[in-house]
Amino acid sequence: MLRTLFTGHFSIQQIIAQILAVLVVIFLVLPFHEWAHAMTAYCLGDKAIKQRGRLSLNPLSHIDPIGALMLLLIGFGWAKPVPIDPRNFKHPKLGMAVTAVMGPVANMVAAVVGLIVLNLLHFNQPAWLYPSGIISSDRSMLYIFLMYYVIVNISLAVFNLIPIPPLDGSKVLFLFLPNTAVNFMYRYQNVFYIILFILLWGGALNGVLNYFTDGLFNALNWVALLPFRPFIGW
Repeated sequence: MLRTLFTGHFSIQQIIAQILAVLVVIFLVLPFHEWAHAMTAYCLGDKAIKQRGRLSLNPLSHIDPIGALMLLLIGFGWAKPVPIDPRNFKHPKLGMAVTAVMGPVANMVAAVVGLIVLNLLHFNQPAWLYPSGIISSDRSMLYIFLMYYVIVNISLAVFNLIPIPPLDGSKVLFLFLPNTAVNFMYRYQNVFYIILFILLWGGALNGVLNYFTDGLFNALNWVALLPFRPFIGW
């Protein structure tokens, strides 16, 4: 959001659509992301998680105010992490890796839903979606809302898969590391996280993140286009 304002190339319609998209992500998708972690952990053996109150889609159970504000301002944020005890898993490292991956998968599912709606509107091309009568930059607020919603979800999936603690990707990395390395990364996870945000804010990771975000967007859009194959001659 701040980057859009700093560029000076925006309209009130665009800003409102982006704010609404982020609010939907904060109040619906972030809880879905954390619920996916909790439900996966519960199914894998951490039954105590039910008493921790995280087997819920209630936003109040999951929203972190600072993380929500960061998501609104810079496009990257977080919710309250789900407390998981890997000792309850039959295979702790594998269980943590699977549990961690399901959060980004939830964002991908949310993105695919948005892309399906976008493609449905695109192939029908209603006049109110394209006010100018052609597919151009003159898009409706709904189009901007849906596209930004999709991009935020894909960006969150990519961001969370960065293999640095406490991000979800680190749990996948830990599956292949010895315990000494895992303990080291946990011990200094706050330092890693601060460095990560400095790199993000400075733009040092933009090229890599944009590469994976674009690749994931294309992959998910391919999935979202599957129901429309009969209409586009695939």
